[in-house]
Amino acid sequence: MSTVEILRPTHNPVEFDISRSPTIPTTATTTATSTTSYHDFVQELLSSPNHLRLTAEGFSAESPSSASSTNGERLFPSLPPLHYGHSDLHLRKGIMNASHLASEGEVDAEKAFFVADLSKVYAQYRRWVSCLPEFKPYYAVKCNPDPFVLRLLAALGTGFDCASNNEISQVLQIGGSISPDRIIFANPCKALSFIRNSCKMGVDMMTFDNCDELYKVKRVHPNAKLVVRILTDDTKSLCQLGLKYGAPLSTVPGLLAKAKELDLNVIGVSFHVGSGCYDPSVYMDAIRRARSVFDMGLNAGYSFDLLDIGGGFEDGLFEQGAAVVKEAIDQYFPDRRGIRMIAEPGRFFVAKAFSLAANIIARRAPFPHPTCNWNEAAQQIDAEADQPSVMYYINDGVYGAFNCIMFDHQTVQPYVLSLDGSFHVPSTEIQTNCSVWGPTCDSIDCVCPSTRLPSSLRVGDWLGFDNMGAYTVCAASQFNGFEVSKVIYTTGGGAAATEVRNILAAFASASRQRG
Repeated sequence: MSTVEILRPTHNPVEFDISRSPTIPTTATTTATSTTSYHDFVQELLSSPNHLRLTAEGFSAESPSSASSTNGERLFPSLPPLHYGHSDLHLRKGIMNASHLASEGEVDAEKAFFVADLSKVYAQYRRWVSCLPEFKPYYAVKCNPDPFVLRLLAALGTGFDCASNNEISQVLQIGGSISPDRIIFANPCKALSFIRNSCKMGVDMMTFDNCDELYKVKRVHPNAKLVVRILTDDTKSLCQLGLKYGAPLSTVPGLLAKAKELDLNVIGVSFHVGSGCYDPSVYMDAIRRARSVFDMGLNAGYSFDLLDIGGGFEDGLFEQGAAVVKEAIDQYFPDRRGIRMIAEPGRFFVAKAFSLAANIIARRAPFPHPTCNWNEAAQQIDAEADQPSVMYYINDGVYGAFNCIMFDHQTVQPYVLSLDGSFHVPSTEIQTNCSVWGPTCDSIDCVCPSTRLPSSLRVGDWLGFDNMGAYTVCAASQFNGFEVSKVIYTTGGGAAATEVRNILAAFASASRQRG
């Protein structure tokens, strides 16, 4: 089985060890000599009938006629090209391309980048439909408003949870058959101008949790379809929302009475157990509370027809959470004829779909004694103290893609994508305790305070980070002048790739026909 061993023929990564040999690899199908230009080598490798693609079984050949060629395929003129192939393949291609551009002297050639595998979004959608078929997902746009993700989910028939005018506009402008009734304006405390504009755009369904919101709606959107958001237990979630939103049950009868007095239409109940819920049992109590509010609605003269169970769904606990939800629904809503049930998942759809590649741009390491090498120095420091013996600096940080560390309470774990230009990291590599930092001059820009990585890593090597699709690129800034990392898109490999591409192609065609 062949593997790509070396990325470049020249100076990148920065050499701190003169024993390293910057040779170009040979593979089963391609041999590059010292006189072969790096560009020619890369192009030959990527266009070879047997160029390598990572699959569940390992590396296998991929046809050069497929859309995984160097340029990809543009289904949407305004969006980047769409490729085939496993995300690992495109992480490697991206690194090889960066090395080539760096060898030609391009500024910021080694910048960090995402790879998004849309087949993973599709797989999560199918998983949702299988486990919670009665609940239509309304994707939480704030989690990741990626244009390809929005188009794929729109083509699959989901609704959208929007929290601002810009999110509403973004959804309505993606084309296809997105009508305003597929949107819930799920922000209980909105600016008056936002409510007025949602009326103009035809978005009627919106949440509220206080009396002032009712007066604003009455003033500028009297025909709105209101959903009362109630307070539930969110103490079992990474991001608790109850401090900011949700009406306590004791206040709901008064709110419903005021809505009736203002002749406003309240159609149902919503709640949110918090983002990143790690104890799905809380859905049982939340649905019990929603049932009591349905009864309060009857007492106020309303007949609710909508139940919105919000978000909080974690990938690893999804089946467990779905079982709790179904049990609670059967218990508290045994007769649910005439009731629409929706949810607002966000991270569940996109977290696993995005990976990030970041380049090591600097390093602070112990200066070895002349009689020992760096590996020996690092091991000595590791033995003396449980503190990082080396600090690595990468070209993305907490002001960029890793804002999820500060804002979403996430912990990231780096792994090696390339070492000394090689994609192969021997299992015999000595590991050392280290820390990973972002590129800005702010001391809070720490990506990983302590982790184990090979002690032989150098400037120019690459680190990878998985599960980077939720609350990452959407909140990235350009603090200190660093650009937001760009995204390479793929539909993965196998049958799912063809399905996803066909779904997107049909959506693109419908969008063109609608003008």
